[in-house]
Amino acid sequence: MAKLYFYYSTMNAGKSTTLLQSSFNYRERGMNTLLLTAALDDRFGVGKVSSRIGLSQEADLFTEELDLFAHVSVKHSEEKINCVLVDESQFLHKDQVWQLSNVCDQLGIPVLCYGIRTDFQGQLFSGSQWLLAWADVLVELKTICHCGSKANMVVRVDEQGNAIQQGSQVEIGGNDRYVSLCRRHFKEVYVKDL
Repeated sequence: MAKLYFYYSTMNAGKSTTLLQSSFNYRERGMNTLLLTAALDDRFGVGKVSSRIGLSQEADLFTEELDLFAHVSVKHSEEKINCVLVDESQFLHKDQVWQLSNVCDQLGIPVLCYGIRTDFQGQLFSGSQWLLAWADVLVELKTICHCGSKANMVVRVDEQGNAIQQGSQVEIGGNDRYVSLCRRHFKEVYVKDL
């Protein structure tokens, strides 16, 4: 039985690198993968999954309106898909996570989702919430805080490196906008009551 996987972490834990390595492993064995990434994240070019260490691969874009089950079904009818890999899966909405579970259950294709669990205010992203609820396998990819402890939170910073506590949940950025911290250090810079 195909499974739905959710690989989650904070920023800079190697999610995209791990996704690209998984795709390479399938392709090296003559199998086809379908990569999906969020249309709203174009930091490294439109329609690409890119890692900070320089790896990249073309990917189909998903928007809020895209029916992922229908999209994968069409691609699978054109050429057998052995695995679906989704980058930036925190940006999925509830129906899309359900659609991806149908890719596993009805098409028999494993789906590997990679994303951030919580936003800069410590709140779950919608896609992450439903992946945590419905995925068959949950895997935490770890990175470290500046103190050496496991980082499980992320803060948004301004140009001077000061923590920002207000704003929209989604603001695309990398190391220039976000810092991964352990919970203790997150609490020191994010003083708002949760």
